[in-house]
Amino acid sequence: MNASKYLNYLCLLGLLMLTACAGGIADYNGADAPSFAPYPPDQQPRVALVLGAGGPRGFAHIGVLKVLEENAIEPDLIVGASVGAMIGALYANGMRATDIEKIALEIDAKQFIGISTSGLKGNGGAVAAFVAASTDHKPLDAMKRKLAMTVTQTSNHTLGIFNRGNTGAAARASSATPGQFFPVRIRGVEYIDGDEAAPVPISATRKLGAQVLIAVDVSAYVSAIPASVPVEWSTRDRKRAAMVAAESADADVIIHPDLGYYAGISDDYRRMCIARGEQAARVALPAIKAALAKLASRQAAR
Repeated sequence: MNASKYLNYLCLLGLLMLTACAGGIADYNGADAPSFAPYPPDQQPRVALVLGAGGPRGFAHIGVLKVLEENAIEPDLIVGASVGAMIGALYANGMRATDIEKIALEIDAKQFIGISTSGLKGNGGAVAAFVAASTDHKPLDAMKRKLAMTVTQTSNHTLGIFNRGNTGAAARASSATPGQFFPVRIRGVEYIDGDEAAPVPISATRKLGAQVLIAVDVSAYVSAIPASVPVEWSTRDRKRAAMVAAESADADVIIHPDLGYYAGISDDYRRMCIARGEQAARVALPAIKAALAKLASRQAAR
């Protein structure tokens, strides 16, 4: 083994040693553990942006954010599920869409992979650390915009919402995809990915008081499901689409970019998702502006 290969081997070994202990169910029991509290009447959100789950497909959220910024559309509440929670946290803390795009194009996705006693799994600790560092270690309730993240309670498969406490821990729970990441235990309750209960948590966001609700669905179109995919894939995709459809009436606008079926992490794939997110948001702009105009008219009439 030459010196270069030996150095690479040592680096890989070091990475595996660092991530080997990252597995297992994480417990958050401290005073800053994620929690939920309703917004007081005088702090009800005006415009909410819901960023849905979808793994790498979530790069499309960035394209939507770019278009909203270009048109001075400022949501004051961001609600995210899974990857939507991760991207939403950066945006809620005041990061510009173009800066989030730069991070998305440069980030090494392998940092979110770890080795545990059960084999190769997602490194939830890396997710928590990334989100915490990218939001200046602020709690959920200290962002520049209101921020909430959704999770699924493992015991009864019901949707939960966190809008206070440790942002990294909340993001880790919200993106704990079953079979890929370990669940997260918060104050004795076990949670998994928010996608499992609501891929695009529209109804939950409306209940938080949102007057105008813009939702972004990055899941695959049912029409795009190839006939050759495993039955369990097709079943899951159809179930996800049905879950979103069941909540769609609670949204003023739903942006659903066509990202094809197969997801990836290549540079080309990331750029494609961002571009198609932009395209879909531009198509939705008239509907978004109309919803905002109706809100302004209602408020003026009071």
